[in-house]
Amino acid sequence: MRLNLLALFGLFLAWATYKIYAGFKTNIAKARKAGYPVLITPIYPLSPLWLTTRHFFLPILTRLFPSCLYSSYIFVMTPDWEYHPSPRSHFARLGSDTFLVASWNGLACYTSDAGVIYSVMSRREAFPKDTRQYGILEIFGSNVVTTEGQVWRMHRKVTSASFNERNAGHTFREAVRQTGGMVGGWFSSSSSGSGSGSGSGSQEAGGEGDVEMTGTITTLEHDTMRWALNIIGYVGFGLKLLWPHEQMPSDVDPKLAKYGSLQPPSGYSMTFADSLATVLERIVVLLLIPSAILKRIPSRWGSWGSKLHEAWEAKVNYTKYMNAFLKEKVEDIRAGVQEREGMNIMGQLVRSKYDPSSSEKSDGATKLEDSEIMGNAFIMTLAGHETTANVTHFTLIELAIHPEAQRRVQQDIDAIFGRDSDPETWDYEKSINALLASYIGAVINETLRLIPPVVVTPKRVADTDQWLQDEGQKHQMPAMMPVMPVISAVQRNKRYWPALDKTKGGDAGDLDEWLPDRWYLPSMSQGQSTADEKEEKQQEENYGGYQGLDTSPTLFRPVRGSFIPFSDGARSCLGRRIAMVEMVAAIAVLFQKYSVELAVDEWASDEEVQKMGVEEQREVYAKAQKKANDTLHQAQSVVTLKLTGGRHVPVRFVRRGKERFVGDEGLC
Repeated sequence: MRLNLLALFGLFLAWATYKIYAGFKTNIAKARKAGYPVLITPIYPLSPLWLTTRHFFLPILTRLFPSCLYSSYIFVMTPDWEYHPSPRSHFARLGSDTFLVASWNGLACYTSDAGVIYSVMSRREAFPKDTRQYGILEIFGSNVVTTEGQVWRMHRKVTSASFNERNAGHTFREAVRQTGGMVGGWFSSSSSGSGSGSGSGSQEAGGEGDVEMTGTITTLEHDTMRWALNIIGYVGFGLKLLWPHEQMPSDVDPKLAKYGSLQPPSGYSMTFADSLATVLERIVVLLLIPSAILKRIPSRWGSWGSKLHEAWEAKVNYTKYMNAFLKEKVEDIRAGVQEREGMNIMGQLVRSKYDPSSSEKSDGATKLEDSEIMGNAFIMTLAGHETTANVTHFTLIELAIHPEAQRRVQQDIDAIFGRDSDPETWDYEKSINALLASYIGAVINETLRLIPPVVVTPKRVADTDQWLQDEGQKHQMPAMMPVMPVISAVQRNKRYWPALDKTKGGDAGDLDEWLPDRWYLPSMSQGQSTADEKEEKQQEENYGGYQGLDTSPTLFRPVRGSFIPFSDGARSCLGRRIAMVEMVAAIAVLFQKYSVELAVDEWASDEEVQKMGVEEQREVYAKAQKKANDTLHQAQSVVTLKLTGGRHVPVRFVRRGKERFVGDEGLC
């Protein structure tokens, strides 16, 4: 018996050895035919098994092998190598902006070449989206992100209907209102002495009083998440979601009041806002742990048990809210009830199926199932919430680190709106182009360039080998191979981006630094005229959504494929215009009357700062700047790029003219 078992084990070992050998031989040959540098890795870096276990095995791997191997292959197996420490350094070491990874069980291509990226993103049939890496996002149903081919066309056609300039104007006004609510909470917290950054009180009701400065805010990421959530509640569902210090407006539809309530309605254990926020916050848990297991984990199993149980509870509540919301929308549409003016993605999705007068009524191919309506509503919420919140969060931190940029932002706000105007009266159509072309637009663009919402946008080669033209050479790309445009690397590639400081050496020059002024430099050669690009755009199939440029035409115009925070081509982000509108509105409202400073509590008390001279203030602020920069470099990808593990950058908001560090007499 023992001999039989040993024989079976020997046969298995021989079979496994042959499979690994044959896999290496086949994949290395395919990779080398492409004509790019090839990294040979012992483990396929995109393997689901490796992705879920690498935090355990990677330290073992680096201890077992010499450090020189890091430069040869281990870096590509490291979490977030595409973002830090410097994504360009790996491509520079390999001497190519594109390379392939070959292992016994897989192939992958990584590129920071704008030409390759544009070709891959514009040739949708030859290089479709790699939906294999997005399947887990079908938690509530298939959607526009997780599908391809004709099914994707159907999703895209229906979901794109809400993304237009009229609704962008509605979103602008809601972003202005929600930013005012966020500021009101900060200052009223300070007036009550809490200094937490998320307390109660009302800006409109005078809750700020004569407070000149907020307390130290350690919840900035949480607050921008709440801000974005409240906006997406309006954008996605037509709801008015409130800050803790606000009251429900009297004119809100009673049917919708329960969704915006600050207390759970009957039959629910969480508010709609809390259930949605928790689902988004715990999305990785919900994606990785099956519901059948999650619901059986008792909350008494310590803090982790409590968090897992809360995630399950949030999913149950959110699903219940959405089912009720869908049912009510269907009833209203069948009864002929007209929706109020405003953006409402969920309403549009429901109307596309159930409205008998809908333009889609004769086209059965464009009818979404109820689960697909739910799936699209959720994915729009996830994509539009986290990305906008994180970019806004990072932009505020960068402005706190760079006081001189704040002065430029405030000068442009004063020129566009005036220092004493009421944001509620700002006109979207008259101001949006000026805002996008102002230093506010440059600041947000530079944050998107340096700290994009996602660091890669997975594509793949079609079912047959495809030829890729790259600088006059043809490259044979193996069928089904993932192609990974590395956003954070191409957006720091000196081939496409101008450096402000020409004296800086290295592969990236000063492109690893946050310098909004680079967006006012002359545009580099495009390799394609504006007329050619317009003609090319006209030939592309119209998949709906915003069709304009991602940046103001008066700012630096990046080479096509070199600035892709919202992706590019037919599968570019539907909500990119909405996201830019939200962010410029928030920055304009915040800095019209306030400045932001890094909190220096770690090095000096308020009393000590008050007694300091300018040089001493500069020294203490320099310490805060260094730590803030170090913290930003530790951002990690968890669905989107964000600060994790309790990392945060503490800040304070100060009334303009009352700055301690960033005013005219301070660091500037």
